[in-house]
Amino acid sequence: MPDPGSDAAVALVACGLVAAGAVEARRGTLRPVERHAFRWLNQVSHRAHRPVWAVMQIGSLAGPAATGVVVAAAGNPALGRRVALVGSTAWAAAKLVKPLAQRGRPAAVLEARVLGRPQAGLGYPSGHAAVAAAMASAAAPHVPDRWVTPLWVGAAAVASTRAYVGAHLPLDLLGGVALGVAIERSVRAVMGPA
Repeated sequence: MPDPGSDAAVALVACGLVAAGAVEARRGTLRPVERHAFRWLNQVSHRAHRPVWAVMQIGSLAGPAATGVVVAAAGNPALGRRVALVGSTAWAAAKLVKPLAQRGRPAAVLEARVLGRPQAGLGYPSGHAAVAAAMASAAAPHVPDRWVTPLWVGAAAVASTRAYVGAHLPLDLLGGVALGVAIERSVRAVMGPA
């Protein structure tokens, strides 16, 4: 049976992680672990760019609408609406948090390979990561247990694509995931399960 209190607690913890990440991002310097993680993701062969670009679109603003339509067409219109709602809300929330963290894109703080169009604006948190995590969090209770891990691996893959193309640093990705979970669990606590 769903527990709105538990959902609210998870949302609160996730909001705390977003806030802690924003404080760290405002420092303006990179810790060695983040620098190394970024280089590891950013230096994967450029030959993967086309398939990575396709995966990355799941976290774009259009991703939640398209995913919601697919889920609804697969027989669960309520979940399709919820996926679209939490994904698009996570995208908008990331835009609202970015000015608070004031963190630039990777190329502003270290040598970064940029694939595709260079991203402008602020980096923390990643909107793509927030969208993917919100949608995965909404879908997880509705898939068989054996698919929960692949679902979250897919969300992590969407997030990781943003470091691969040089658009975000690892802390941006973690902050985005936390924000996506916070949004989805807040919606679930208020509206109930999809």
